[in-house]
Amino acid sequence: MNILVIGGGGMVGVKLINRLAKDGKLGDAPITKIIRQDVVLAPPPPASAFPIETLIGDLSTPGEAEKLMALKPDVIFHLAAIVSGEAEADFEKGYRINLDGTRYLFEAIRKAGGGYKPKVIFTSSIAVFGAPFPDAIPDEFFNTPLTSYGTQKTICELLLADYSRRGFFDGVGLRFPTVCVRPGKPNLAASGFFSNIIREPLAGQEAVLPVPEDVRHWHASPRAAIGFLIHAATMDTGLLGNRRNVTLPGVSCTVGEQIEALRKVAGEKVVARIRREPNETIMKIVAGWPRNFEAKRGRELGFKAENSFEDIIRVHIEDEHGGKIA
Repeated sequence: MNILVIGGGGMVGVKLINRLAKDGKLGDAPITKIIRQDVVLAPPPPASAFPIETLIGDLSTPGEAEKLMALKPDVIFHLAAIVSGEAEADFEKGYRINLDGTRYLFEAIRKAGGGYKPKVIFTSSIAVFGAPFPDAIPDEFFNTPLTSYGTQKTICELLLADYSRRGFFDGVGLRFPTVCVRPGKPNLAASGFFSNIIREPLAGQEAVLPVPEDVRHWHASPRAAIGFLIHAATMDTGLLGNRRNVTLPGVSCTVGEQIEALRKVAGEKVVARIRREPNETIMKIVAGWPRNFEAKRGRELGFKAENSFEDIIRVHIEDEHGGKIA
């Protein structure tokens, strides 16, 4: 099993590669090689029983996708994208990286020929949905994104479904919840504060909350995110039919409920490190985001997430802090 991870230097990419290196196989197939590709040098690869090759390149540059497909990976995890806030701030960059890069990849696979038909796991987003919303969004809800990022992901979902229908590759699109609590430094995602108000206080630092506490959103941990990817890569895709894109399970909660969960897990001293500082730009973006999903189909297909936000916080403490709180 030869695996390519595009966006292998990002948080999810690094954690996925670490998990694959530890497992040594994907499903029942032994891994023979991992190729990790990104625009910047990733952290050093983990120890593994097979080679891990690092390639530096921009998928949105013409010719880059063809170089990757010449390596004939059996499974491609396409994680590369710029995040929501950055895509909204820089229209051209968002479409170049999030849409053009993905289309170049799909076209390079199609043109490879010789019966080459890899499995492609594409990370989409719940940003493909736009308000007004029901209390819990059903699997049949239509896509009306209200951000450029959501629009780019929606177009890529349609392309993935069509290229899969035509038999060019075996694709699965995963509509990720907001991954929380993200380790590391804050990024440019408009959703970053969901992680910030948990991560920084747990590390002994102050965090800024830019929205009201009644803002509700849909979350899953990084650990769950890696589980989503591995399950998608090993599942029977015949169960998807022509509906190649799946809304994944998660936890729906308000910011206030996030903070209360932090209080229960870590105490009042940690919660006191959150400072309210309203930001009209972020509030406007968040107002158009989905809040809750049924995700019945995703659960029936075997995807699993946490049952509560307290569980998500505990996963972060276990995985990033060795079980300790500052």
